[in-house]
Amino acid sequence: MDVAARIATVRARIAEACARAGRDEGSVRLIAVSKTKPLELLREAMSAGQRLFGENYAQELREKSEALGAGVEWHFIGALQTNKAKLVVGRAALIHTCDRLALAQELARRASAAALTQRVLLEINVGREPQKAGVLPEDAAALLEQIRALPGLRCEGLMCIPPASGDPRPHFHALRGLAAKLALPELSMGMTADYEAAIEAGATLVRVGTAIFGARD
Repeated sequence: MDVAARIATVRARIAEACARAGRDEGSVRLIAVSKTKPLELLREAMSAGQRLFGENYAQELREKSEALGAGVEWHFIGALQTNKAKLVVGRAALIHTCDRLALAQELARRASAAALTQRVLLEINVGREPQKAGVLPEDAAALLEQIRALPGLRCEGLMCIPPASGDPRPHFHALRGLAAKLALPELSMGMTADYEAAIEAGATLVRVGTAIFGARD
C-alpha cells in the first residue's frame, strides 16, 4: 500500500477504537512518526491530509522543518540531550520527552530567550525499566511542580513507552490515572503495535510510524 492508503487504514482503526471506547474520534490526534524517512514520503502523507509528524532526532527535526516549511505541526518524541534543546525549542509544537529538571531548565531558558512558551509532556517510565528514560510515577508530581515554576514552559500531559513485551494496557491505564491525579489533559501513548489499546485507555495522541511509512530501514 502507498502512504495515503496506509494513513486511511490507520485513521479507520482509530475511529473504530474510539467507537469501542465511546469516545469522539476528534479526541485523538495521529502523529505520523517520520524518523529516518525521506522527505518524499512525508510529502505523500501531507497530500493525504496528515499534518502532525513526530521526529526522534533534533537535527533531523531541524532539517525537515526547514525543508517542508509552514503547514506542519512537529512533535519531538525522542530522547533529548540538553545541548540539543536549541534545535527543538520553537520548532516542535510539543516535546513529549521532558523527564528531568536539568532538561526542563534548559528548555525554559531557550524558550524565554525566544519570547515563546514551549509546550512539553512529562515522560513517565511506567515499566520501571532501568535502560529507559522517564521519571518514575511517584516522582512525577514533584517534577511537575518544578516545571510549573519555570517561565517559558508549559506542561500539558504525560507520555509513556510501555515495556516491549507483555500486555501494555495496565501501563496505559496507570498513565491515565496519573494524568487525572495531576490534572493534565494530554496522554501521548500507543504506537503501531498497540495504539488501539491506548485509545481505549484514553490516549489523546498516538505515535504511529511503521503502519504508515513501513518498517525502518
